[in-house]
Amino acid sequence: MSLLLASKSAARQAMLAAAGVEFVTIDAPLDEEVVKRELRADGLDAAALAIALAERKAISADAAADAWVLGADQTLELADGTMLDKPASREDAKAQLRRMAGEAHQLHSGAALVQAGAVRWRHVASVALKMRPLSDAFLADYLDQEYEAVRWGVGGYRIEGPGAQLFTAIEGSHFVILGLPLLPLLAELRAIGLMAS
Repeated sequence: MSLLLASKSAARQAMLAAAGVEFVTIDAPLDEEVVKRELRADGLDAAALAIALAERKAISADAAADAWVLGADQTLELADGTMLDKPASREDAKAQLRRMAGEAHQLHSGAALVQAGAVRWRHVASVALKMRPLSDAFLADYLDQEYEAVRWGVGGYRIEGPGAQLFTAIEGSHFVILGLPLLPLLAELRAIGLMAS
C-alpha cells in the first residue's frame, strides 16, 4: 500500500515528511473554485466545506485502486460567519488582512483518506486566532516580504514566517494552522497500516 498526497501545499508536504510519513504527491484535477461555489450554494458552513473539499480532491485524483489518497483543504471563517478565499491579488491580500486586523477568526483544516474511490476516513479540526491591529506601514512591509509566499493560502499569511507577528493569541493546533489535522491523521495512518504502530 502507498499514500498519495493530492495537494501541492508545501506546508502539508513538509509536515508529512517531518513526521516520517512516506508519500508521493499527485495532482487533484479539480476546479476548486467551481466546486467551492457549488458547495457554498448547498449551504455548507466553513468546517463542512473544508472536509468536503478535501474529499473531492482525494476522489478526483487518478490513483490505483489499492492506493490511499489523502486530500486536504482549509477554510477561513470570520467571527460573523463570512468565509475568505485565497487572495486574488496583493490588494486583495491587503484588504483581507485589514478586515481581520484586531479581530478573531477561525481556520478549519479538513483531511480525507480515499481508497478505490470511496472515502474511508475524514477529519476536520479548527483553530481560533486573534489578529492584532495592523498599521498601513506594517501591512505594506509585510506584503513586500511575504506576498509571493502567502498568495496561495487563505487569509494572506503564513504563521511559520513573519506572519507570526500578526497575532496576539492562538487557541488550537499549530498543525491545523499549517493545513492538516496531523495528529488524528497519523493515528489513522497507523490504524490502516501505512505507518508503524
